[in-house]
Amino acid sequence: MKEEIEELWREVRDLSLGNSGNVDRLESPPSAVEFLRDFITPNKPCVISNAISHWPALSSWPHHSYLSQTLSAATVSLHLTPTGAADALAPLHSSLCFASAHVQHVPFPEALSLISSSEPHKLVAYAQQQNDCFRSEYSSLAADCDPHLGWATEAIGSEPEAVNLWIGNQHSQTSFHKDHYENLYAVVTGEKHFLLLPPTDVHRLYIRHYPAATYTYSSDTGEFDLELEKPTRYVPWCSVDPYPSVETVDDEMAKFPLYFNGPRPFECTVKAGEVLYLPSMWFHHVRQSADAGGLAIAVNYWYDMQFDIKYAYFHFLQSIQYRSTPSPMLKDKLAEEIDSGPDDNES
Repeated sequence: MKEEIEELWREVRDLSLGNSGNVDRLESPPSAVEFLRDFITPNKPCVISNAISHWPALSSWPHHSYLSQTLSAATVSLHLTPTGAADALAPLHSSLCFASAHVQHVPFPEALSLISSSEPHKLVAYAQQQNDCFRSEYSSLAADCDPHLGWATEAIGSEPEAVNLWIGNQHSQTSFHKDHYENLYAVVTGEKHFLLLPPTDVHRLYIRHYPAATYTYSSDTGEFDLELEKPTRYVPWCSVDPYPSVETVDDEMAKFPLYFNGPRPFECTVKAGEVLYLPSMWFHHVRQSADAGGLAIAVNYWYDMQFDIKYAYFHFLQSIQYRSTPSPMLKDKLAEEIDSGPDDNES
């Protein structure tokens, strides 16, 4: 079975994006038929240019004064962590837990100030509420971008289930995970750096169940506590950190050989004015680079996925137990990735 699963990894990569490691780039939005035929049906990501070039947001949102004035009356949900990694694994009591951010509801100008002054190992603020937050908390910005992407809506056959706004800086990142949505991710300012793995690579990410915990933050002391939820709840989550520290790289490579010794993830950088189509159930890890004003802002559209035979295939594959024997890997290449920041990534 081991050889058959590894052959499946290779075949899916060949059929989706090939072995170049590059995600397809389109210079203009596809027609609905092209998008459905060439990308949605084969479950294949792509980066699309000139799809949002008409948005007023591209010129106005990089300015803090515009955002603060337009959202002066808005109260928003701000996610606070000590590291910039929310909804991610964190150490607790000599083990690991699934840590969620401390969420504060604050006036937007205060949120923007906290995001701008974020400092790793002390406090990192990220506006990442999801749950259709753009159409609720940030509705004052609605005129600055499209309510949906017409060619995608026509291809998928429905309007977005949710539209979300993300405002952060270079200190925030998102750990490997997957979503049951067709995701159109539009970067307005700054850059987003994605690592992508197809759904068939599920075994390589060592999904395990971790106890859920939540950060609490005291503005009086400026300190975080991390406490387990009661009653205990377990969250299935990817165990792999693709950028381990120099101190932990040997241990991480030994624990997760399928990831570090297997095919490299697909990589792409999505720049301001570009849209990433991220197919449903693709695993993705995200880092970001801020613009000259210290912000990275994106809008994403979640469309309901089709729960068809591909979904059934994925769950069957996920149910198969897979084990491998660790094998050596040249560490120099990984060390280069650890030392390089998001600004060094190439699309």
